[in-house]
Amino acid sequence: MGLAFEEARTLILENITALGVERVHLLNAAGRVLAEDVAAPWDLPRWDNSAMDGYAVRAADCHGPHALRVTGYLPAGGRADGLEVTAGTAVKIMTGAPIPVGCDAVVPVEETEAAGDEVLIKAAVATGDHIRFHGEDVRVGSLAVPAGTVLGPPEINMLATFSQVFVTVIRRPRVAILSTGDELVELGDTAGAGQIVNSNSLSLAIAVQEAGGEPLLLGIARDNVASLREKLAQGLTADALITSAGVSAGDCDLVRDVLAELGVQQLFWKIDIKPGRPTAFGLKGKTPVFSLPGNPVSTMVTFENFVRPALLKMMGRRHVLRPLLRATLREPAQKKPGRVHFMRVTVTVEDGRLSVASSGDQNTGILQTMLRANAIAILPADRASFEAGEEVMVQLLDTPAL
Repeated sequence: MGLAFEEARTLILENITALGVERVHLLNAAGRVLAEDVAAPWDLPRWDNSAMDGYAVRAADCHGPHALRVTGYLPAGGRADGLEVTAGTAVKIMTGAPIPVGCDAVVPVEETEAAGDEVLIKAAVATGDHIRFHGEDVRVGSLAVPAGTVLGPPEINMLATFSQVFVTVIRRPRVAILSTGDELVELGDTAGAGQIVNSNSLSLAIAVQEAGGEPLLLGIARDNVASLREKLAQGLTADALITSAGVSAGDCDLVRDVLAELGVQQLFWKIDIKPGRPTAFGLKGKTPVFSLPGNPVSTMVTFENFVRPALLKMMGRRHVLRPLLRATLREPAQKKPGRVHFMRVTVTVEDGRLSVASSGDQNTGILQTMLRANAIAILPADRASFEAGEEVMVQLLDTPAL
């Protein structure tokens, strides 16, 4: 018997800690987790300014259609020194320009009609219309972006507004990736009889990159102790190590034994899931070691459910699991009881609801099902059959087309 799915994932995440910090240029901070609070060094906006291209006016002069004399012009980046809006006058103003003395409203240009040195205000104006007031967004000293925030375009914009050229973020993990097996040849080499191309290293490297880590390809370890010891020792110098194949119970499945020789404490081997049952997890100090099955489908599914959340936690993410959504089966599904089944599926949206169907033959040797799938349905261990129309829980791998 193996560990239950949730028990295995919980055990992994309980043994994962965030990495240290580094300073990076703001342009390279997207997707990173901010490691320290950033307080506002000044108010935002820094002065009252116009939200529109138009005319700075006094609302008291504009209870209805009314002509005002234009006495000045304020461009974006200009200064309001010496300009004043007095009774019966207006100042032409551009978006972002400071509000002149006497002005308490801005009328958008499309709501006016210019005639010589006058402008016709076509409708009543309320005090405060189209003015962005000093400090209304962020006050000096207040928390602008808190530690733990995943930096996306809005956060980058806020930090740039406050001239944060460099920011302190959680470091990306360097993730060593090792494929094992005498049957493997590297990408670009000709595969002879009984040989296959080492595709897992490439797909794992891309998965690590998509999660935010930095992959380190170790190549291929052969099915002997000396080759495995050399490659695994190299991999243990990284922040995390992923191996594929060599973790079942065959004569050539030596990965776990060599890892133990190298001081890796195995926390579990085998999980009650399909595909991916022979997955193992261990630690060398704080370095996590994920030993995944060699079948490409099993490798990708176990990475998604066990390795990806761990890497995200290493990078300081607080939410590391993909959300589970309910979807309705379009067709019946069958499985053996006793294991959680990760069913590769295609999710579509029908009448505003998620609908799901198998992406094809669920045999783990059928790689095409991963290409067609945009989600994984998680079928519980205690069930064997599911009827069309039932709801199941799914992890979206990609957003379904509307």
